[in-house]
Amino acid sequence: MANRQDKDHTKDLEHQERQRMSAKIGDVITSTLGQSELPQRVQVRPLWKDHYRVNVLVGADAVSSRVLHSYFLVADSEGNILMSNPAMRLPAPAFRLDGKDPSCAKL
Repeated sequence: MANRQDKDHTKDLEHQERQRMSAKIGDVITSTLGQSELPQRVQVRPLWKDHYRVNVLVGADAVSSRVLHSYFLVADSEGNILMSNPAMRLPAPAFRLDGKDPSCAKL
């Protein structure tokens, strides 16, 4: 019985650590890219040791949310980003709800 409790406790600790890292990485992404005028949230998904998939979503709710940025990251144990693919652009480009990318204007 104690073995089962130890496994459950270990799983709980691992889950808490994943949540802590996701929050730290989300904070780093938000401060790096800056805040959008639109409501946004950062979704961090652990892939394997120190590797994460990060999506920056904008929109008022789940129905109208769109992915503004998507990255594969490598982060250290403190949540500092060591590598990003693609590289993060600073500052975040403007985003329009009509779906038109202002950086792709016709010449």
